[in-house]
Amino acid sequence: MHIFVNYPSILYPIQPMKKASNMLLLFFSFSLTLSCNQPNCSEVINEFHSYENSLELIKSSHFKFSDKCNTSSSSWILNAEYFSCDKETGFLLLTTKTTTYIHQDVPIEIWKEFKRAESFGTYYNQHIKGRFQLELQ
Repeated sequence: MHIFVNYPSILYPIQPMKKASNMLLLFFSFSLTLSCNQPNCSEVINEFHSYENSLELIKSSHFKFSDKCNTSSSSWILNAEYFSCDKETGFLLLTTKTTTYIHQDVPIEIWKEFKRAESFGTYYNQHIKGRFQLELQ
């Protein structure tokens, strides 16, 4: 069985196995291209010019450590994510119905305690709110 590919007005037969290996090569090339376009976490720090810029940059960067928390039990916090370059401090993103709060230089121990908290909102108000503010340039 042959599959034909139309390339600049010429039909080239491609055997099914060769097509699968070509598709695999194309996938890896695409993945490598995407990963090469992601900024490293060291490039993220001190580049914040706006709130939108910071959120986009954090979300699109490659960090050595990233983690999510299941916040389905919370009536206020819809999503919680943590991103760190060094596994000591990092960015904490808390998403609510109206916005995503960005906290900077959050110690990983605060993140671990947040994940274990009985109430995410109470823990946030007592240990995070008003601290670890994102600094814009």
